[in-house]
Amino acid sequence: MLSQLSAVVLPVLLVAGIGFTWARIGRRFDSVFLTDIATNIGTPCLVAHALMTLDITPEALAEMGVAVLTAVAGFLALGFVVLKVLKLSINSYLPALTFPNTGNMGLPLALFAFGPEGLALAVVYFSCTVTLQFTLGISLSAGNLSLSRLIRTPTIYAVVISVVLILLGLELPTWIENTIGVLGDITIPMMLLTLGVSLAQLKVNELGRNLLLSCVRLAGGFLIALAVVRVYDLPETAAGVLIIQSSMPVAVFNFLFAQYYGRAHADVAAMVVISTALSFLTLPLLAYFVLQ
Repeated sequence: MLSQLSAVVLPVLLVAGIGFTWARIGRRFDSVFLTDIATNIGTPCLVAHALMTLDITPEALAEMGVAVLTAVAGFLALGFVVLKVLKLSINSYLPALTFPNTGNMGLPLALFAFGPEGLALAVVYFSCTVTLQFTLGISLSAGNLSLSRLIRTPTIYAVVISVVLILLGLELPTWIENTIGVLGDITIPMMLLTLGVSLAQLKVNELGRNLLLSCVRLAGGFLIALAVVRVYDLPETAAGVLIIQSSMPVAVFNFLFAQYYGRAHADVAAMVVISTALSFLTLPLLAYFVLQ
């Protein structure tokens, strides 16, 4: 079991650690360029390739999607209650409590824990949260609803095209599938390196309060996922992926949106750093739980 846990957790920690160390020693790293490549090319290809090469029924795909939406609704409800009790701004803090890091951390963990099937199911989770984060998340941060950002998100088109092909039972030519696969393979390493660099550049503010909110994100996500798994009686792999993705730390995108819209971005940055640091401690326990 120890070797299995190491195979799941250590690659994530080591690659993110390389990015963190690279930034700390002052080496050049173009985060904007690599993030653009990962977001606009790598991630759509990863999503499309994972979905279209998985032997999954439309029913199983829909089941996972419903489970993810239920979990996110739970995150929203829990976050809303906690913020009301603490008398903190809903617009500033709720996105960080609702949208976990299902990309940089969740995808590689699901891949290492459950293989290609786990990655594909994690991609379903990731696709749902990306769609919600670029609609509901931005709306919360901005204080108004705008669909323009969603329309400019290539991952959404990758999801739609892939689902249509699955429903119609169609396959892409081999050369297209292989090209998409090669481009998709660059995504996870780039995500982990960029995560490490981002963590090295963010600072911690208001430690006590943001530590509490970080614990709400991690523990609350885990408990809500357990409840969703029981309600829908998910298969083993789907259940494990849902628990992993739901238990991830605050996504870096929450900081970017908070900074752009002037929503307590220093606190959100602190939540990203603290929740990610805590998750490095909880990852072995999480991996043990889903693999036992």
